[in-house]
Amino acid sequence: MTHAKLKAGEVAGTYHVTSPVTETDIITMAKRFARRKLAKGRKITQPSQAFEHLQLLLQDYEHEVFSVLFLDSQHRVIRFEEMFRGTIDAASVYPREVLKTALAYNAAAVILVHNHPSGDPEPSDADRRITEQLKEMLELVEIRVIDHIVVGGDQTVSLAERGDL
Repeated sequence: MTHAKLKAGEVAGTYHVTSPVTETDIITMAKRFARRKLAKGRKITQPSQAFEHLQLLLQDYEHEVFSVLFLDSQHRVIRFEEMFRGTIDAASVYPREVLKTALAYNAAAVILVHNHPSGDPEPSDADRRITEQLKEMLELVEIRVIDHIVVGGDQTVSLAERGDL
């Protein structure tokens, strides 16, 4: 953001723009707000609360990014972490690394999320397989997989909502 300034509005969560902004400035501001909504200590009572923030953070990549939202036993955010980067149509996901990171953060639950640069959020067979592998492995150490969200452009698909989790 170059010189754009925001001034808090009278209603909580509203702002007034006090100088000209570009589209890039607006996107940058939105991503900052999304990261704040996924900041440590924020409680996720409904996975859908996180969807729009995760979508905003992942929708513009030109390559696949596999990320994990680590949560404590009260479903408060411990950390959001981009774990693996791939190509335009695939990312190698290493379950051992997800497990190791979840244990390091002492996570009780996770929300998995990755993007499809093609813009099509439809989960692939590979997406379903890695979800099942991660779910089985994390359950062994009592870490619950709440959802796996696939972001495609301005749309998301929840494997949990589809009954694929």
